[in-house]
Amino acid sequence: MKFRRQHPIGPYIADFYSVSAKLVVEIDGEAHDRGNHPQRDALRDAAMQAAGFKVLRIAAVDVLKDLDTVLQTICAWTDSPLHRASTVPLPAGGEDLA
Repeated sequence: MKFRRQHPIGPYIADFYSVSAKLVVEIDGEAHDRGNHPQRDALRDAAMQAAGFKVLRIAAVDVLKDLDTVLQTICAWTDSPLHRASTVPLPAGGEDLA
């Protein structure tokens, strides 16, 4: 599964985006729990979901504490294994092409 970093989607910048899975992965630091950030994040998620994207939010602390579980969660959201045999050549530069 290939992901793009800091990928623009409409007026937003996704932390990580998989073209083939239409999956946005957001890594949230503790600032996302303060002030109006939770409401802004909810509006952003709703807009992306309305546009047909799946949105997965992961706490940054979880990435630091248990990366294996985070990766398993992302794989489960993509509905396909991380490593799969393929006879199709990869796009140049290792990026998904839309």
